[in-house]
Amino acid sequence: MPAIVIAIAKSVAFSFRSRAAMQIEVLALRHELAVYQRAGQRPQLRPTDRVLWSWLSRVWSGWREALVIVQPRTVIGWQRRRFREHWTRLSRSGQRGRPAIAKEIRDLIRKISAANPAWGSPRIVGELAKLGIKVGKSTVDKYRVRPVQKPSSPTWRTFLANHVKDLVSVDFFTVATVRFEILYVLVILAHDRRRVRHFNITRHPTAQWTAQQVVEAFPWDSAPRYLIRDRDGVYGTAFRKRVAALGIEEVLSAPRRPWQSPYVERVIGSIRRECLDNVVVLHERHLRRILTAYFDHYHRWRCHRALEMDCPEPRPVQSREEGPVVEVTEAGGLYRHYERLAA
Repeated sequence: MPAIVIAIAKSVAFSFRSRAAMQIEVLALRHELAVYQRAGQRPQLRPTDRVLWSWLSRVWSGWREALVIVQPRTVIGWQRRRFREHWTRLSRSGQRGRPAIAKEIRDLIRKISAANPAWGSPRIVGELAKLGIKVGKSTVDKYRVRPVQKPSSPTWRTFLANHVKDLVSVDFFTVATVRFEILYVLVILAHDRRRVRHFNITRHPTAQWTAQQVVEAFPWDSAPRYLIRDRDGVYGTAFRKRVAALGIEEVLSAPRRPWQSPYVERVIGSIRRECLDNVVVLHERHLRRILTAYFDHYHRWRCHRALEMDCPEPRPVQSREEGPVVEVTEAGGLYRHYERLAA
């Protein structure tokens, strides 16, 4: 028989006994409990025992004086645990909270907040609403990425991306002919699409000749804002005056630091590796034909990692339905490109 039933039966039996008999029995029971407590053995209590003492603590004011087997704070702890378990059962009986946010939305919130550290949660909520995604401000607050320190200015990558359309580089490289004649090739490169805006060849480069090449490269109002060059003596007074008249600001690299003008140096390296290292230049007209053919291939067909594997002149993606892949040779097989042609 459960202990709670025994306890209730004893309490009923007490009501039919004399007061003296009840006091003697209570005294005896208290003495037995005291002896049991001195023995140092921990009693094994059942859930029904805990329920009984939890109920007694609510209806009997003197329960603390009669309690011996455990501490009064233990009974209070039982009651608090029962309260927590009660509300846990209620919360688990129905649907658990609000519906979860999809992973792609959480990732999008993190991506937007990381790319735009100055944006607050309301701004991100509005941006998501324009994309057909309705979320609350608290949701954005939960998943947004907060920078450790607010940046004082845009990053250098952002700065360069905002000014890349206004940047061009100019540089010379030399080519030796079959008769050991030295030819000077001028290359003017636009940074935004890695496009060679202008090139020309001369045997005797001067400041006047170089200045005229800049005028031919940027007619009318197409002049860039900045021109990056080295400190070669060919960029003399005549060149600097003509460039200033076009509204172009010169940016000079440090002496013997070609890495400070990496784009045009990279293009010159590509010209040598892919073209000039594989041919023997006969004379100036021959070199001009070779470079003209190369730049046509470079602009239309050569993919660049900096352009996300696109060409300086954007090249459309051809689907399989347009026909099989064919190989097209250029410049006598010096370089090739591939495209789909219908049969």
